[in-house]
Amino acid sequence: MTESPFMRAAIELAKAAAAAGEVPVGCVIVRAGTVIAGARNRTLADHDPTAHAEMLAIRAASQALGSERLIDCDLYGTLEPCTMCAAAISFARIRRVYYGAADPKGGAVEHGVRFFSAPTCHHRPEVYGGIAEVQASELLKEFFKARR
Repeated sequence: MTESPFMRAAIELAKAAAAAGEVPVGCVIVRAGTVIAGARNRTLADHDPTAHAEMLAIRAASQALGSERLIDCDLYGTLEPCTMCAAAISFARIRRVYYGAADPKGGAVEHGVRFFSAPTCHHRPEVYGGIAEVQASELLKEFFKARR
């Protein structure tokens, strides 16, 4: 799975985010083997704290499908989703989540609140972490190293 074309697409979006001065996170949403939406972090550009790659990709996929439910869709993101993004993933009924780098500080899937394990979570996608983890982690490390 480390050679997934979908994770490669998410990494390319993360690189574009870094080039724009944003935290390098990218995300694509796939249905029936086709990317239907993709996004990169845009919190600075949009002056919007909710403009995470996952949130923007979910919005774009919902528009593309004409539905708030992303049934039979898979999300590929370069970073473990935060609580806000995990909630949106659940509400959108995304089938599977594949992510690259773990996020011990801000993640909410395998770290922090572990959103999908909470009894109040209405939909629990299948989750697969560590996909292209080295590439995704390196992008983040280099981005923050350059800012210190």
